Amino acid sequence: MKRRNRTEYEYDRYSPPNGKSAPSTSPLNNKNKNPFNVAKVAVLASVFIIGIVVGISLNFSSNSNLASIDSRLEIDRLAPNPELCQQYGASAVVTDMRFFLSMNPFNVFVSQPVMQPGCILRQNNWSLLEQRKLINSEQVKDCKRRMNTFAYTGSIDGSPQINCVYQNDAAGNLFLNRSGTDARPESDSF
Repeated sequence: MKRRNRTEYEYDRYSPPNGKSAPSTSPLNNKNKNPFNVAKVAVLASVFIIGIVVGISLNFSSNSNLASIDSRLEIDRLAPNPELCQQYGASAVVTDMRFFLSMNPFNVFVSQPVMQPGCILRQNNWSLLEQRKLINSEQVKDCKRRMNTFAYTGSIDGSPQINCVYQNDAAGNLFLNRSGTDARPESDSF
């Protein structure tokens, strides 16, 4: 078999067939073929920025409603003496309501609940109340005998309403999936 001469080929092996020129990879030649032109990029950027601004404004406006509390952080911030409460106990929402029970005829009446911020102190921090002479040794003994703790509403520097409260875990927290474990973290025990 006879070998072909290079001149017999219709095109140079380094150039594309049919005499077409190869597309240039230079950015100057691709100016018209860019899928993102300046107008499209500007529109997309402005839509993105408007979306961020609207999202932030909706977030701030939802917290401006004083009738609703959206997070645990808001409860902590509204507690009486928030720094002291976080360091020595836990903030709480206190509900005061009264129940009236009549026997003849049998009926139950409930007063309108009053919600206010409060603070629950851990047992080892009762000395804060004793130092300020807000509770006496008899109240401490009585509350300790029933394995309870103290909670209060109102500023601790003023005249707070202090109660001996019992931690009731009988019902448990039905919002949590306990999957076979009943052990509470030590930080949950007051």
